[in-house]
Amino acid sequence: MTVTVTVTVSMVVLGVSTAIREGTTVTSGRVATVADPLHQPSSTKPRGSAVSAATALVLVGLGAVGVALLAIAGSPSPLMVDLPLVAHVAGLLGGYAVTVMILLMARVPALERGVGADRMARWHGRVGRTTLILILIHAVAATLAWAGAQGIPLLTASTQVLAMPGLSAATVATVLFIVVGLLSARAARRRVRYETWHTIHLLTYVAIGLSFSHELAGPDLAGRRLVQVAWSVVFTMSFALLLRYRVIAPLLQASRHHLRVLRVERAGPGTVNVIVGGDDLLDLDAEPGQFFRWRFLTTRTWRTAHPFSLSAPATHGTLRLTVKAVGDGTQIIQSLRPGTRVLAEGPYGAMTQRRRTRNGLLLIAGGVGITPMRTLFETMAYAGGPLTLLYRAPTMEDILFRRELELIAETRRAHLVYLIGSSKEPWNAMTPENLMRLVPGLQHRDVYICAGPALSRVAVTALRQAGLPRRNVHREDFSF
Repeated sequence: MTVTVTVTVSMVVLGVSTAIREGTTVTSGRVATVADPLHQPSSTKPRGSAVSAATALVLVGLGAVGVALLAIAGSPSPLMVDLPLVAHVAGLLGGYAVTVMILLMARVPALERGVGADRMARWHGRVGRTTLILILIHAVAATLAWAGAQGIPLLTASTQVLAMPGLSAATVATVLFIVVGLLSARAARRRVRYETWHTIHLLTYVAIGLSFSHELAGPDLAGRRLVQVAWSVVFTMSFALLLRYRVIAPLLQASRHHLRVLRVERAGPGTVNVIVGGDDLLDLDAEPGQFFRWRFLTTRTWRTAHPFSLSAPATHGTLRLTVKAVGDGTQIIQSLRPGTRVLAEGPYGAMTQRRRTRNGLLLIAGGVGITPMRTLFETMAYAGGPLTLLYRAPTMEDILFRRELELIAETRRAHLVYLIGSSKEPWNAMTPENLMRLVPGLQHRDVYICAGPALSRVAVTALRQAGLPRRNVHREDFSF
């Protein structure tokens, strides 16, 4: 069959609706016809173990309870909820929160696969804010408690507290935590370049190192050798995991796979494909839907690693990532020269076949968020249900991988729906009514989403209002 419509937003949506009801593959209001498909669908088997989000939260919660009990156990009897107790509990919980914060950004594969990189990043931000609050509560409560116990003015008490062993370094650490916390606020992040923010964020590790001696010398740990050893082991292990997966692993991968830029190709307006070559790249075990953090070793780009998804399944000799120019760093990447050496951390991300629970599938992509969706669209194993890709873009010219998507849709007999134009128009909005019209049997599908935060939130809300259970909505949002 052939559907012929004028390519306007309203007519495209109407054309899509008609064609889906009749079971055809739709591309901007017309049927895609392809004689020789370039890609064959393939199934991917999940690799490696995974720690679920629920399990991670339970373990972290149990650890927090144990640390709080440790502070309470060192308090005089009978137990009184007073300033000294608040200072002790907040101080130990702050130190424990630091280890959790490090662990969340150590990029341990089991956590990345089970929890997801975006969720771990959000948790890291929340734990970071919690850590700062606990440190400030600890400092204020300890100073007030000392002033009350000694019967001296607050200013004098502050001077005496700062003169105690390890307190000068701990004060510097607190200032660094505050600086990093302020620059991590959303309003501040909008005003600084990603590369600048990333560099300043590294001061967190300096702050952690400066505060550690104060923790060991504090009244809750001092003189309790076994507890001091256990506390030191926890800190050492968290840093060891950080070094293992963020420093050593990329270096080992570089020495084995010899990653380098082969070529840079235009993919769309302000967007390029970077083709990275190497040896035995299938041994990286990169699953469709995952991403790497790429560090291109030039004088202008080596300091910062950028997260980019694979926009095509890996082969023995090549990886493809797609980069949209949204800042200075990504603009520079677009002018990389062939032969540039590459360090790649990963693969990361939990938005893979592993999360699938139902036969039917809906993939929702917005803008450059099509990159992981394109690989899932090609490789997700059929389980007897329909497969639909909804792709929102401002104009037809902004659609990335258009020819590839249409080939995949024709080959796999899948539905490909372009949502073009403003989302403010009623017929083009991400609403429950539009989703149910465009995607028959929506309530019985798994939904994968990769888009900007605004579109992602709107899509999740619409899906929930359409009756889709939360457990069947899988997404990864990345924003600076």
